[in-house]
Amino acid sequence: MSNSRGKRFNNILEKIDKSTLHTVEDGTNLVKELASAKFDESVEIALRLGVDPRHADQMVRGAVVLPNGTGKTVRVAVFAKDAKADEAKAAGADIVGAEDLVQEIQNGNINFDLVIATPDMMASVGKVGRILGPKGLMPNPKTGTVTMDVTKAVENAKGGQVNYRVDKKGNIHAAVGKVSFEVDKLKENIVEFVKAINKSKPSTSKGKYIKNAAISLTMSPSVKLDTQELMDIK
Repeated sequence: MSNSRGKRFNNILEKIDKSTLHTVEDGTNLVKELASAKFDESVEIALRLGVDPRHADQMVRGAVVLPNGTGKTVRVAVFAKDAKADEAKAAGADIVGAEDLVQEIQNGNINFDLVIATPDMMASVGKVGRILGPKGLMPNPKTGTVTMDVTKAVENAKGGQVNYRVDKKGNIHAAVGKVSFEVDKLKENIVEFVKAINKSKPSTSKGKYIKNAAISLTMSPSVKLDTQELMDIK
């Protein structure tokens, strides 16, 4: 870390009281004050959940469309044929294909951020599962990316859909906007994301569901949030 980076980071740290649990509104206001990079930083949320993802019935996974988008340009690839391929193109997909798209991926050409597939194409997608899987790009019915309604799936992806999946330690991370967003829009996105997480709570999860929560910028320390307020979001 350079001296200038270290000094900048220390100056930001002085604005944060690590012992304080902030409301969503206060936390959002504070995190906007921490912006110091020369680019439009992402606002990210991190949650520690009271689940054990080693058990299939405690897996937390899904997708949510943020009301104000993520601020990111998402390149969408769609596995589809015939009329469904035409539908995907009309909806604004960046790349549409079938076996030709499989070949492109096998050749190392991955010029997209999200993959959608019609159910009949999943056998073809499976041929590149070992490539897409580790990158988190495999289509999945739980995130709405294996579907016959490719128009809706493409529009959601372009309009601010966030896919979430708890990791082995019970953590979930997601980008919920850009620091340039107005506070109200960031707050709406955070609330919508947390609402989706609460709806995804496994019936087998015991004890406190959201154990820890924080928001941060791409290049800032984290700001702790009041988990009780988050768990009350329905």
